[in-house]
Amino acid sequence: MRVGAIDCGTNSIRLLIADMEEGADGAVHLSEVVRRMKIVRLGKGVDATGWLAKESLERTFEAAREYAGLLKEHGAQKVRFVATSATRDAGNRHIFTNGIQEILGVEPEIISGTEEAALSFAGALSSVGNTEQMTLVIDLGGGSTEFVLGDKDGVVASQSVNIGCVRMTERHVSSNPPSVDQIARVIADTDRAIGGASAEVDFSVAERLVGVAGTVTTVTAHALGLDSYDPQAIDRTELSIKDISKAAADLVAMTTEERAELGFMHEGRVDVIGAGSIVWARIIERISKMTEGRVSTAIASEKDILDGIALSLAR
Repeated sequence: MRVGAIDCGTNSIRLLIADMEEGADGAVHLSEVVRRMKIVRLGKGVDATGWLAKESLERTFEAAREYAGLLKEHGAQKVRFVATSATRDAGNRHIFTNGIQEILGVEPEIISGTEEAALSFAGALSSVGNTEQMTLVIDLGGGSTEFVLGDKDGVVASQSVNIGCVRMTERHVSSNPPSVDQIARVIADTDRAIGGASAEVDFSVAERLVGVAGTVTTVTAHALGLDSYDPQAIDRTELSIKDISKAAADLVAMTTEERAELGFMHEGRVDVIGAGSIVWARIIERISKMTEGRVSTAIASEKDILDGIALSLAR
């Protein structure tokens, strides 16, 4: 069966069209047909105003019309559209949902942080493998970050917190590179979020750390010294916490112009990767300490909530 999955977040809207097949082990596997991403910044200003901006909605609807054409062209039989942080927080989300339904003929689902976490976990493990190890998946998005702890039997605990590369940029970062004070404010927000999440998720039992979404993969690309964005090189790459933190610090210290010259950098991430890098580095450093150094590396996964949405259609 050919399925279509759309993930609409705070910073980007992404499409996956894939053939769903059952393997010899009885598990469902995806064979990718089309994968697309557009930076539409749907959540621009939502943290401050509580409303989706007209310009952001227009950019999102334009991307949705393009995706509708691709879904029709490739004959997707089932389609699921999921919206996350920015839409959850917006007072005028009905304009968004009505517009998407008119364009795609599919009702967009504004999912909870708990379901977002479960979908991210399923997507990430489809890449890095489902083992007996207690795995902590961290989905660092534009408006929120999901902490998901689980093993081969599924999710044990999860928590969604309102920190992300767009939200932290809008709250705290007004220059590139950010000032010492701006960095400190992002770290303070991140520490509060980690503290809140730890009430629900026991980070100390984690044996493996997996990061997903654009901030994580971009920092990984920089750590690898890539000349261009290469998903195959990034996916399942395991790096030390020290090397990831160094790459993150390099990106934070760059000007907007310096970041834009990096061959792997998507133009839609240039202004928010600084805040995202601060958040990612702080999270992995704190997790490593909470596990008393047992977790000393992090794995980047190119498969994430988008793949989880597609896999969910098997149900």
